[in-house]
Amino acid sequence: VQLQAFGGGLVQPGGSLRLSCAASGRTFRNIGVGWFRQAPGKEREFVAAMNGSGSTRYADSVKGRFTISRVNALNTVYLQMNFLKYDDSAVYYCAVTRTIWSALDDSRHYTDWGQGTQVTVSS
Repeated sequence: VQLQAFGGGLVQPGGSLRLSCAASGRTFRNIGVGWFRQAPGKEREFVAAMNGSGSTRYADSVKGRFTISRVNALNTVYLQMNFLKYDDSAVYYCAVTRTIWSALDDSRHYTDWGQGTQVTVSS
């Protein structure tokens, strides 16, 4: 499956963005999709994921601010990001997985990574 992430941009602290991850080549239905991010000089970190059954997981740092959702008919997964902070600045990537819920935060279980979209939180 080919993934394309888009929707990033420049936003002020406290603002919102919605990222999209569109798939081609096969459907997202019944497979998991996760969002990860990587800031300069830092390792890639887990942000949020939804498994094929619709169960979600979030990193503690984004709980209550970010929401992952999917529209199967559009073959698209979204990441709604609210109350953005400076620390949220990073390149955001989406990827697919068939792993179990408890392992959704482990990037080693993901394949077919998208190209990433830059999110910059700055005043």
